[in-house]
Amino acid sequence: MSAPHPSASLAAPTPPEVDLAHEFLNRRTPMTTVRAILHRYPAVSPAIVLVVSVIVFGLINGRFLAPTNLSLITQQVAVIGALGIAETLVILTAGIDLSVGSAMVLSSIVIGNAATGMGMPGPVALLVGLAVGLATGVLNGLLVTRLNLPPFIVTLGTLSIFTALTLLVSSGATVQGDAMPSILTWTGLTVSVLGVDITYGVLITLLLYVVVSFALARTAWGRHVYAAGDDKEAARLTGIRVSGVLLSVYLVAGAIVGITAWIQIGRDFGASPNAATDANLSVITAVVIGGTSLFGGRGNVWGTLLGALIVGVFRNGLALAGLDVLYQTLAVGILVIVAVSIDQWIRKVRK
Repeated sequence: MSAPHPSASLAAPTPPEVDLAHEFLNRRTPMTTVRAILHRYPAVSPAIVLVVSVIVFGLINGRFLAPTNLSLITQQVAVIGALGIAETLVILTAGIDLSVGSAMVLSSIVIGNAATGMGMPGPVALLVGLAVGLATGVLNGLLVTRLNLPPFIVTLGTLSIFTALTLLVSSGATVQGDAMPSILTWTGLTVSVLGVDITYGVLITLLLYVVVSFALARTAWGRHVYAAGDDKEAARLTGIRVSGVLLSVYLVAGAIVGITAWIQIGRDFGASPNAATDANLSVITAVVIGGTSLFGGRGNVWGTLLGALIVGVFRNGLALAGLDVLYQTLAVGILVIVAVSIDQWIRKVRK
């Protein structure tokens, strides 16, 4: 009798227990379906939280949905929302920037002092401030990419450097808005949209979201940002210059910081070294709540906008409810922990 062909064993039927295991691993339950949806669309969960929050606070206090209050919320969110774009870009690369708030304040102080102390025309002072914001991004980017230092350590150090430079340039004094050229406080002027007064700073912030969202979703640069954040080694093997991508991200983040400084001056009608003292943590909070993964490679800027709005809505709604600032801070802290926990859960989705 002839021996069986060697390929016969390869064609042998799969044992029943293997079929059962494969079926069990691939079984779709309602929870795995929800997790897969949230993994694919990170902005879904913050959008749901925002809608529910607005409804609840609107029912608790009728003044919450008043046009004047909605205008106040948008103005409060503008600065954090704009800085959130810069932070989102960095976190998408699996980094973090603890210095965005202090860099923004430094840029605003430079703008104010260049216009009032050095007598520069408004547009020139603005360009100088934008250059300072860009320089902060360059410094962070070079330290991360050229010296291979962890972004956390780099930006923790530059946080202190930018804060010290702010105090040095300002001598601890605030530059009042009425002493500046009108172009520098223009972002604080309002325009009525559907009965709600919106500042030009808010409109600039929305424009930044549109531009950066398009760049991330529709350009090769955006795909490289996601690839570098998801797996740097795999990105290198596909021919992506990861260090160049990281440096470009910090450059764009620095430019956004400079623009945000202009928005901050308009909002406060002046440049103060004590402005936005909690901006660094508030920005990271907005990004995390917005669904961007701290491990990189997943998220988008629109989720960050929703996260910033959620923080603004919670703080405003709790204030109208008569709760102390202590409980507002407590609520934001709980939101952060819940958001990170959800992110960890979503990351377990089977590819």
